[in-house]
Amino acid sequence: MTTYELAQVNIGRLRAPLDTPEMKDFTNNLEPVNAVADAADGFVWRLQDESGDATDFRIYGDEWLLVNMSVWRDTEALKAFMYQGTHRELLARRREFFERLSEAVTALWWVPAGHRPTVREAEDRLTRLREHGPTDHAFTLRKTFGPPAS
Repeated sequence: MTTYELAQVNIGRLRAPLDTPEMKDFTNNLEPVNAVADAADGFVWRLQDESGDATDFRIYGDEWLLVNMSVWRDTEALKAFMYQGTHRELLARRREFFERLSEAVTALWWVPAGHRPTVREAEDRLTRLREHGPTDHAFTLRKTFGPPAS
């Protein structure tokens, strides 16, 4: 029987370069928020480079689009992390750091346990969500789908 974990991607178009004063509150909170995520119940994995964050990764070939990607046990674990503490505070302030985009910026999908999605895979899932709306291939927290039947 294959077990599944929940992959998520979210993107944001920067309002300013990461090394500017406008982005200081965002960049200063990356390490503490990532530490909370790493220790959260249900956390499995997150995209990061040798610096410990994902700020050097880009999606859709756009130098202004940051990408955040992680894998969780299930939607409940992801929601529990998202809506607590410093992450919740920064989420409430996201318009200070990121432009409002008209297209979907977050997609969820199920992956076989142990699979670590790539940025290209995340791009494909987000594009699919934008083109077809929520399906079992790519969905949202508002319209979720369960893991594939084994």
